[in-house]
Amino acid sequence: MYAIVNMQGQQFRVEAGKKLFIHRMDTEKGATVEFNEVLLVDNDGNVQVGTPLVAGAKVVCEVLDNECRGEKILVFHKKRRKGYRKLNGHRQDLTNVVVKEIVVA
Repeated sequence: MYAIVNMQGQQFRVEAGKKLFIHRMDTEKGATVEFNEVLLVDNDGNVQVGTPLVAGAKVVCEVLDNECRGEKILVFHKKRRKGYRKLNGHRQDLTNVVVKEIVVA
């Protein structure tokens, strides 16, 4: 059984027991979080597609760590023949969650 879920503005394919890194949430370590924006549910070949959401479906997750950071992304700007160069780096703050269960009503 898997589901397509909208979490913090991103869509993920989740299964029970799968670990995910999502955008930073203001929750404590060990807290339980529910996501109600389920777009699709596949229960052993029985596919339910939402219009736009599947009614009564939710994904229950547990927060493992709230102090994660993503890989560094370098942004480089240059204007040729002008001597203009600028380098900027960014690391996204992330939350590590594990999917406990997918509930379909």
